[in-house]
Amino acid sequence: MANKYFKPHEAFNLNPHPYDIGIFTGLKNGFEDNLFIKKLFTLPEQEYPVFYQYHLTYFLGKEPEGEAEFFTFVWQIVLRRINFIEHKNPFNSSHATDMEILGKLTIFQKYLRSIDQWHTQKTLPEIIADQVELIRKQQTEIADLKAELKETRQWDGYINIRNEQALAILDLFMQMQKLKAPDGNELLITPAQNTWAKMISKYFREYDQENIGQVKEIKIDKLRYYLRGIDPKDPLKRENEIPEKHRLYTITSAKKKK
Repeated sequence: MANKYFKPHEAFNLNPHPYDIGIFTGLKNGFEDNLFIKKLFTLPEQEYPVFYQYHLTYFLGKEPEGEAEFFTFVWQIVLRRINFIEHKNPFNSSHATDMEILGKLTIFQKYLRSIDQWHTQKTLPEIIADQVELIRKQQTEIADLKAELKETRQWDGYINIRNEQALAILDLFMQMQKLKAPDGNELLITPAQNTWAKMISKYFREYDQENIGQVKEIKIDKLRYYLRGIDPKDPLKRENEIPEKHRLYTITSAKKKK
C-alpha cells in the first residue's frame, strides 16, 4: 500500500525539507514506518510537536477530515516499535541503541497522549474514570463559584445618614459629576441620572427623628425630584434645586503636585 500519511522526500532532491520522510532516492512503499522512526530519532525533543504537525498538515491537505485517522496511524507505529524493542533480547549487540530509541519513542508517545482527543488505547473503565474525575472537578469549581457569589451578595448593612441629610449626600454625588479625569474628560459618566437615586435609596438610610435609634428608608421619588431637568453644561443646575440647608459641602480638585 502506497504511503499517504507522510510527506515524502522527493527522489534526488538535494535540498529537501528537514522533516521529509525518505532517502535520496525517495520513499519506498512499506518503509514509511521505519523511516518515520529514523527521522524522529534524529530530532531534538522540542521539535516533536512541529514534526508531527508538519506531516499532519500534509495529510489533511488530502484528507481534510482525517485527523483521527492520522493520529491512530502514528500511534500504532510508535506502539508497535516500543513493543518490538521491549521484547528484544537485552543481551544483543544493539541493546544500547535500542534503549536510546526506546527513550525517544517514550517521550514522543507522551506527546501523543497530550493531544489524544479520541481516547486511543484507553479501556472503557478508564474513559469512565476520566469523565467522573472531570465531573468531580467541575462540581468543585461550581461549588466554589456559588460560595464566592453568595459572599459577594451577602448584605453587610446600610450607611446611615444623620440629621435627615440624604439630600446633602445627593448634592455631593451631583458635584462629583463635574469632576474631571487627568485627561480633561468627565471622571464619572452617568447616562441615567436615576442611578444616583437608586444607589442612595438602596444603600443608605436616614435616622428617624420620630423614632429614636431607628432608621428609615430614603424614598427614591424624593431623590428623583432633584435629579430632573439636568443642564448639559452644568450637572448642578436642575429643574428643582436642592435647598440651601442641604448644600453643606463643596468638592474641589486637589492642586497638582509639581
